[in-house]
Amino acid sequence: MGELSSTKSNIAVLGSTGSIGRQTLDIIAEYPERFSAWLLVARSSADLLIQQARQFRPHMVIIADERYYEYVRDALEDTDIEVATGSAAIAQAVTAPEVDTVVTAMVGYSGLESTIAAIQAGKRIALANKETLVVAGELIDRLLKDSTSVLYPVDSEHGAFYQCLVGERMQDVEKLWLTASGGPFRTLPRERLETVTAADALKHPNWSMGAKITIDSATMMNKGFEMIEARWLFGIEPRGIEIVVHPQSIIHSMVAFKDGSVKAQLGLPDMHLPIRYALGLPDGRLASDCRKMTIEDMAMLTMERPDVDKFPLLTTAYQAAHLGGTAPCVMNAANEIAVAAFLQDKIKFTDIYRIIEQTMEHAPHVERPGYDDYVASNTAAREYASRLLTDNSFQSSVVSGIRIQLKTKN
Repeated sequence: MGELSSTKSNIAVLGSTGSIGRQTLDIIAEYPERFSAWLLVARSSADLLIQQARQFRPHMVIIADERYYEYVRDALEDTDIEVATGSAAIAQAVTAPEVDTVVTAMVGYSGLESTIAAIQAGKRIALANKETLVVAGELIDRLLKDSTSVLYPVDSEHGAFYQCLVGERMQDVEKLWLTASGGPFRTLPRERLETVTAADALKHPNWSMGAKITIDSATMMNKGFEMIEARWLFGIEPRGIEIVVHPQSIIHSMVAFKDGSVKAQLGLPDMHLPIRYALGLPDGRLASDCRKMTIEDMAMLTMERPDVDKFPLLTTAYQAAHLGGTAPCVMNAANEIAVAAFLQDKIKFTDIYRIIEQTMEHAPHVERPGYDDYVASNTAAREYASRLLTDNSFQSSVVSGIRIQLKTKN
């Protein structure tokens, strides 16, 4: 991989107050000679953003929620840090010539516009926002082909695929095995899911993550998202990506080759590792004094097939990936509305399935979408899912499988 670069890299951290963003800043602090935080972006966590700004002294901070702009601006008035607000400011800031790497760690659909802007500006991107490729994978794929931008995956699973594929030919790949912990409800009887609470779902057995992604792990929607993300990152059709439950979260993913060989990437369940790897690319791995894996950590590794009857959103994701177009965008939008409602104790855990199912059944489908189509589909799906919350029109029965019939619009 060559010598490590001696040039300091300016990093834009989008979502700096979230779990991935905070851990990215840990690594920037760990390697002050290599990295500098040039831009910090938060959605609404104003106090933490102010604290981070005072510690890392970026050129600019952006608070996406305009209600907190004056508060952040006044708090940083005694510094030379530029303060801005709004999604347009984020999209513009990532294109600044001083920015070398953009870490896209914003949660959900909100990361799409800024990622597109970074690609069009030819930036190096460390992608932690999986929804960008879920929502608009076809568009992102086209944009990358016409850009000098390079995209490195930050998710532990996709970072594992990337490492396993170094030096390999894609035509020799037979299958990607995408590992999943199974979440907090892996061994819970299916009928018990009707009564689990948000507090129950937030108790992930292995990973410390933000609330939204933790709920996605509990429903296993997160693995559906990651399957679609892998499809675009590595050019593998969904049928060539298989999800396997690995409760210990030591094997982060595997690649099976046509000759019968299998490569796996192993590591402790710590997101600092894949973030550190992505930031070190393309120069090489960054040495660290973090705890290293031992033989004891690998002593009892098990795998099993996921229960798609208990976790039907896995089926939903494969169907959305097969349909393509705006179907994954609709699925993601409905999921964001449903998860937010569950976290606020407005619906049951299994209602997340039902809201996504009904939204996808009623959403218009665009087979070859442009950016405006994604925006419109996202808006329409959110509006429909939100109406389901208020009129209680979805049935309260356990969903054993998702059947999607989308209205098609070319």
